[in-house]
Amino acid sequence: MTNAHSTTNALRRPRILVSAARHGCNTYNRARDLPRLIGFALGGNVQTNVKTLTDQEHQMEEKRKTGDAAYSITRHIELLVALLSEMKLQKITT
Repeated sequence: MTNAHSTTNALRRPRILVSAARHGCNTYNRARDLPRLIGFALGGNVQTNVKTLTDQEHQMEEKRKTGDAAYSITRHIELLVALLSEMKLQKITT
């Protein structure tokens, strides 16, 4: 399983995306946001959530890099907010 430290080190994203995501962490509501982003209700463990969010964020990053018309900056920031928040929670619980 990917740990939070290696995941954050692997994220090389434009500063504006990371800055927006960090600001968004202040309003992250796990019960509201996580099911909407990953498609299932809470109850899964934090590591699984981090893995799922990481996979989705990497897909979104590829869309951004290739100029795919399906790229959504809003969705990308939402995924980064959730990923950073879940990694913080993972660090607390381990």
